[in-house]
Order: sequence, then C-alpha cells, then structure tokens
Amino acid sequence: MQQRMDDLDMTQVELARRMNEVIEEVFGSPGKVSVRTVHNLMHGKTSWPHTKIRIALESVLGRTAEELGFEPRCKTRSGDEQEGSAVQRRTFGTTAVGLALAATAARPAAARTRIGSGDVQRLHTKFAEIIAKDHRQGGSLSIENQALGLAGEALGLLQRGSCSQRIQNAIYATAASFTSSAMWAATDGRRFDAAQRHFDRASSLAGMSGDQAIQFRIWSHAGSLYRHLARPVDALAANDAARRLTLVRRDPLFGALGHARHAAIHGVHGDLAAIRRCMGQAEDAFDRAASDEPRPVWMRAFFDQAELHSLATAAYLAAQDYATAEAHAHRSLVYLRPNLTRSRAITTARLARAQLGQGDLGPAVATATSIPGSSMDHPRVAGMLNSFTRALSEVAPRSPETRQWNEFTNARRTP
Repeated sequence: MQQRMDDLDMTQVELARRMNEVIEEVFGSPGKVSVRTVHNLMHGKTSWPHTKIRIALESVLGRTAEELGFEPRCKTRSGDEQEGSAVQRRTFGTTAVGLALAATAARPAAARTRIGSGDVQRLHTKFAEIIAKDHRQGGSLSIENQALGLAGEALGLLQRGSCSQRIQNAIYATAASFTSSAMWAATDGRRFDAAQRHFDRASSLAGMSGDQAIQFRIWSHAGSLYRHLARPVDALAANDAARRLTLVRRDPLFGALGHARHAAIHGVHGDLAAIRRCMGQAEDAFDRAASDEPRPVWMRAFFDQAELHSLATAAYLAAQDYATAEAHAHRSLVYLRPNLTRSRAITTARLARAQLGQGDLGPAVATATSIPGSSMDHPRVAGMLNSFTRALSEVAPRSPETRQWNEFTNARRTP
C-alpha cells in the first residue's frame, strides 16, 4: 500500500479524501474515512478492511486489497468456510466501483473459469455508461475513480479465468478504454499529474490489446493534455502518433478528428496558416467519412460537425482570430446535440471570449451570463470565465458591461 501511494505521489490526507468521495458516489452516503483510518491501514492495525473501505481503497489506488498487502479473513475449521471465503474474495476482490455494480452477480469459481464475449459485452455496456456520464458532468473525480475501478474489474477477469486470444485482446482494449476515460476526466478537471499517470497505464494496456481505435483515442487525448499544459511540441508529437496509425487511412473520420485537434494545437503557436491547412484537411476527411461505418462508442458519442467547429473555435481563438472563432462557435452551437451539456458550456465560453476580442462588450457579457450556473463550476469552464473576467477588466474596466458582469459573478459567490 505504501509503495502504491508513493507511485501515485499521494498523501494520507489525499487518500482519505478521495476514498470518502468514492464511498459517497457508490453507496449514497458520506464517507467517514479519516487520516487515522489510513494510518491504521498502512501500519497493519487493520488486517482486512471493511467492505466499503476496501472498495474505496481499491478504487483510488487501482489495486486489489491483496495486491496492497492485505490478507482476507479465511477460517480453516471447515472446507465450507474456506469456500465461502474464496467466493467472498472473488466477489469483492475486483477494483472499486465496478465491484459495487457487479457484486450481486457473484457466482462460484467453477462458473467463472471461462471468459467469453458476454463478459466483454457487459464491460462495453459499463463503458458506454461512463461515456454518457462524462458528457453530462465532465471532469469529475467520481468519473475518474469509477473508470479506474472498472479498468481493474476488466483486468481482474483475466486473473480469474481462461479465454481465447481474441477475448484477451478485447479485455485489454476495454481496460485501456476505461483508463483513457479516467485520463480524460483528470485532464478535463485540470488534474494534470493524475492524467499523466493514467496516460502511462492506458498506453501500456492499449499496446497489449492491439486495438488501434483505443490507441488513437489515448494518443489524441495525450495531445489535448499537453495542449492544456502549454507544451505544444509534445502535443503535436502525441497527436502525430495518433494520426500515423493505419486506422486513420482506413477510416477518414479518425483522420478528421486528428487533423482538427492538430489545428487546435497550432493555435497555441498562433500559426494561422497551419490552422487553415489542418482544418481544411479535417473538413475534407469528414466529408469523405462513411456515416454507416461501425465505430467505437466513444467516437460515436461526441465527434460530429459540432465538435469539428468547436475545435476550429479553440484553434482560431488561441491564435486571436476572433471573428473566425466566433463564426465557428455559432456553427458548433447550432449542430450541438442537446445531451452534450459540458461541450455547450465550453463552446459558449469560447464564443463570449471571441466576441470580447472584437470589442463587442454587450454581446460578450450576455453570452457569458447565458451559461447555466451548474456548468460554470466545471473546472475548464471556470478557467475560461476567469480569463474572460481579466480580459474584460483590461479592455473596459469602468464600462457598464464590466460592472454588470462583476455584479453577476459576485452574486454567484454569495451564499
């Protein structure tokens, strides 16, 4: 356990906090894990954690209790008791929230010796739920932890049974998918150190799977991570790794996403010629992509014309071509699907900044105030609005629009 905490650069205080968040998310009531609880776990005063504690611990640290050094209670007075303990370990030994979701489905060991396509499909269903939750909430620590827990559940299948090479590859791909969702949740929530750790693990799992679609997603996410960290050279290299995959040549839609994200990275450099070139390639690839091609759920869930224009908005906004950024933002909002609430808030915040960049103070403030209050608390949206506040104060510190915006933001902070 100590080694795992060191690997994650995690303190006892942080571990206790994150465990409480997992308990509240899974069981619906606040967790009561304290630093003393963690201290007792680390120093052997608790030989086998209580179920809730164990689920939370495995979720946050991404390892089973046994891997963290704990030994299950196993009475030796009878074979029946030993078998009961073994079943209990199989039921609760998988990681995190995935365990809580699947605990009622526990079966004797003999029924779990062969892993098949049904197991993979159940994992895919849970992955679809993670994707849907991410688009509703975005960036939350609970999504990050739940995704990690489900990755652990997927890998736990391989430890408890046998399967064909095809099924093994599919399970590694699913575990990589869950881990990449944790990576994106951390990036979206601006927890960049955690995102980097998840990237390392996700890329390793994707390599073992041989699945190019998930490899594309992970490298493309890495490009976005480095763009947010203002490391454009690394961002371009990571996104190039995604664009070089043969999958991109087979399916133009992946090429469209790769080119559009490349344009967004060039925006950090302010390279308008490169942005126009990449967006032209993205639009051409998007037009060539077949609409009925089978694609992963994560791709189908978000990438469309709205996202294409959203990435163009980000690129031109970073390069300070405010008029072009505004035009793309309006198009993105027209095409945007109603369920993508986080995307709508981000694009609206970018639109407000683009309007402000052109000196349109009234429309800019009206656009910014139209973002729902719940979306304003999203880490990326909050960061954009803080930037908007600074820019507005610099451009027109004594204007009625600045006073209106400041009153609006102050009212939001007042309990």
